[in-house]
Amino acid sequence: MGSLPHIIEDCLGIVQVFSDGSIFRSPDNINFPMKVQDDGSAVWKDHLFDTNHNLHLRLYKPRSYSAAKLPILYFFHGGGFCVGSRTWPNCHSCCLRLASELQAIVVAPDYRLAPEHRLPAAVDDAVIAVKWLQNQAMMLKSGGGDEWLENGDFERVFIVGDSSGGTLAHHLAVEFRRGSPELAPVRVRGYVLMAPFFGGTVRTKSEAEGPPEQFLNIEILERFWRLSVPKGNTSDHPLANPFGPSSPNLSSVKLDPILVLVGGNELMKDRIEEYVKRFKEMGKEIDYFVYQDKQHGFFINEPFSQVANKVLQEIKDFMSKCSL
Repeated sequence: MGSLPHIIEDCLGIVQVFSDGSIFRSPDNINFPMKVQDDGSAVWKDHLFDTNHNLHLRLYKPRSYSAAKLPILYFFHGGGFCVGSRTWPNCHSCCLRLASELQAIVVAPDYRLAPEHRLPAAVDDAVIAVKWLQNQAMMLKSGGGDEWLENGDFERVFIVGDSSGGTLAHHLAVEFRRGSPELAPVRVRGYVLMAPFFGGTVRTKSEAEGPPEQFLNIEILERFWRLSVPKGNTSDHPLANPFGPSSPNLSSVKLDPILVLVGGNELMKDRIEEYVKRFKEMGKEIDYFVYQDKQHGFFINEPFSQVANKVLQEIKDFMSKCSL
């Protein structure tokens, strides 16, 4: 008799890969030591946006607003492409705050997760999620579409992503290019990358020497990449490392403005800083803010904190600048 299958990869207890290739995913996802923070200033509902893969998004809007048209803000959750959901308490609380504080309609899509669905599945789903908005804009012109979007300003759309969601925001910026012409009548104005999850086989100083974070360490980062990149590839794959040995040269690609936010105590800080430096050298319009002493997920895990107020102000200023 052969030996029973045993666990070869354990991702936070949520996803377990066995020696026979089988995968277990907990239906409960993760038990975060946090609850939804809801002050009642925003409302929400769920919507199916991809029938092929049974993917849903969550729409948010402020309970009261005075503007005739509200900007539309996409929020892609993090989780190393392996875990995460629009329904997680931290993601839900974050989107409630974004909608009420920024006076915006927030769209929070789910996407397929690895290792069951390795990259580029998440990128493909993110593109479909944004094109859902394009379809809604067209339907509204003919009397259809979701009524919550009737007050949405389709010419002021912003794409925000946290961690691996920030990686998706980067790839969407490259996919749609400056002015997002293929999305008309939708116009993306800018991208906000909150501590984007980038990889690479050569460790940076902060990865090699930085102390483990509360929710993150180098082993978890590397496990996420092993489970999410296409089989047979490394974290230098172009979908993981924008400046890897086989990644496309982005020098000539015209991009909309990008805002990058990172905690000063993040393991990924040096890699993200290098991303900003390389884009600046290419002449891209990119702003960069470091929040001292903060670890990964500081905004999404504490969306009503003092530092979150600073983040929201930076996003407000960015949106105003990009809307001129």
